[in-house]
Amino acid sequence: MASPIPPRKPSLAKDSLTGSSYLDDHLEYKARQTGPSPSIDGILEQPARVPRNAMSNLSLSSASRRSVSAIPPSPIISQESGTVHTISHTNCIPEPGDPARLVATIFYNSSVPRHPHLHPDQSPPAKPTDFIPAPEIAEGSAPTTSIQEYPLEPPAPEPEPLDHLYGAYISQLCLTHFLSTLDSLLIHNEPEERRLTSSHRCLCPDPFKPRVMEVTFTPPPNPQYLPFDLIPKHESIYKFEREWNCEIILQANTVYRRHKRLCVFDMDSTLIQQEVIDEIAAFVGVKKEVAAITERAMNGELDFAASLKARVSLLKGVPADVFERLKPKIVITPGAKELCKCLKRLGFTLAVLSGGFQPLADWLAGELGLDHAFANHLVSDDKTSTLTGELDAAYPIVDSAHKQALLISLAKEKKIPLAQTMAVGDGANDIPMLKTAGLGVAWKAKSKVQMEAPARLNIGESMLDLVYLLGLTKEEIDQLLSD
Repeated sequence: MASPIPPRKPSLAKDSLTGSSYLDDHLEYKARQTGPSPSIDGILEQPARVPRNAMSNLSLSSASRRSVSAIPPSPIISQESGTVHTISHTNCIPEPGDPARLVATIFYNSSVPRHPHLHPDQSPPAKPTDFIPAPEIAEGSAPTTSIQEYPLEPPAPEPEPLDHLYGAYISQLCLTHFLSTLDSLLIHNEPEERRLTSSHRCLCPDPFKPRVMEVTFTPPPNPQYLPFDLIPKHESIYKFEREWNCEIILQANTVYRRHKRLCVFDMDSTLIQQEVIDEIAAFVGVKKEVAAITERAMNGELDFAASLKARVSLLKGVPADVFERLKPKIVITPGAKELCKCLKRLGFTLAVLSGGFQPLADWLAGELGLDHAFANHLVSDDKTSTLTGELDAAYPIVDSAHKQALLISLAKEKKIPLAQTMAVGDGANDIPMLKTAGLGVAWKAKSKVQMEAPARLNIGESMLDLVYLLGLTKEEIDQLLSD
């Protein structure tokens, strides 16, 4: 008589080990080395894998045998030599004694590919007429474009773009490289604070090909070596951004990050795409002269109040109804209406603090549903119905100091801590309010502003992207926008 066949042990299906992270098979890190942190090339050379059948011997209940989904979720982590990345839990609780966690929001520049060529495997056959485009340096991004003017030696070459090789989105390797970069910044931490723990969420739009990602990590670098406000300006972070065609905004992961209550905006070149005073100057044929002064003032090269008076003096004789004529020509920045709608539904108080002029600031406040509008007042001659070329002395000039004071005053009036405020601007006269707010974002700003502001965002065409900084997902934003 044949011996009975022993019952087969239940096992998980091969393709069932999935999590909210798309770090495929936990393929992330090699063993920690003594000395300098490993480079991304080193990580790729010796990847560490967690086999798919690592849990194949788990005992399952009868209900679980019928459906793998019946297995209760557990906090699966990828842990290799000190770098821990949460796979299934998106808001992991730090270990006792952990320092404050930080949040990096990564935006991929999907609208402007960094590399003009496809991967060789995807490229069409070469033609005799093909040519490699000459490299270009964007105006204002370097002190000079002439190699002869560099005093010592030419700058280091730009890092090789990698997104065209590994995916035009925040790819697995991009995330791995970012975590490796963060790990390299912990070199001056105490030994017990060199273990990087992180988790991530894909905010927009496809979880497998995300354009916006939120990475939470701890510990931060030793503040004596690298203070919090200098982390985004570190050379390794800048190199990472250039290689992967993305931008990073760093925030402390506090409750105030997710629950802001007041947001103030600049108007010209922020909520709208023009500089209003330049458009007014076009009516009397002095737009070129006024625009030149405006550019220098916004770059911080001129005193704002003095330059404003100089520009306004050139507007003498402009019809007083010029603002009504300008309204049809004003272009509201894409995404500004949707951004304001989202923030209002979240309970925000919104204000525009403009170095422009009150009539258009009031009009824009009505268009976007803003609660407050502050700007400069021009004097007009009632007899001739023209502008006199003077500012109304009864009102303060809305310069950098006054913008900062207005932000503080509004927060105090609404009993809102400054940590729960946001500020968005692009010019040098916005820098003090950007530094004062709980989150100050330089939106497609001048070079000086991007260097000094706590955060900068140049990627994308829609201001709605700013909502991701509050930790909201694309689905949640769509829900806020739905009527």
